[in-house]
Amino acid sequence: MRNNFNVAFINQCTEAEGPGKHLAIWFQGCDKRCFGCCNPELFDFKQANILSLDEMLKIIINAKNEFNIIGVTYLGGEPTLQNGLLELSKEIRKADLGIILFTGNKAEEIDNNFFSAVDIIIDGKYEIDKPDNKRNLVGSANQNIIFITERYKKNEDWFYNYRPKQLEININDGIFITGDKAL
Repeated sequence: MRNNFNVAFINQCTEAEGPGKHLAIWFQGCDKRCFGCCNPELFDFKQANILSLDEMLKIIINAKNEFNIIGVTYLGGEPTLQNGLLELSKEIRKADLGIILFTGNKAEEIDNNFFSAVDIIIDGKYEIDKPDNKRNLVGSANQNIIFITERYKKNEDWFYNYRPKQLEININDGIFITGDKAL
């Protein structure tokens, strides 16, 4: 039986959540509950939008065809709490898309299978008293950007060279805002 995913939001095309165009998926539910998190509304383990693996893949492939995305970024909530995330990742890889995984866990706490299923892991809880204003995507200095594959190595500077704060506003079936928390 295929697993379902509890999805809070999907942004089909963003340049704020990775180098190049990415589809970003925010999962509902987090056991970390980091003080100062930019997504506290995703802490609760409540039903948001329940999507099957097939529905997720359809959305991702449509975004690849329509927006020419190069990858998928998992955010949260805590993505690793989603049953079936490894299976989803394997299917995304078959579509020749990269995968960036945000997790509040440290790398050594993550299921080892993720190391063969994603391209980058950004690990560690957000710590409000350790802000990181130099690297992109991370919120605090304790978080690590771990390159698992070579896929994003050519974009390594994107992660380590400061870029101006950015905010994206997408208007489709409503208004969706993503980007850096503090402008």
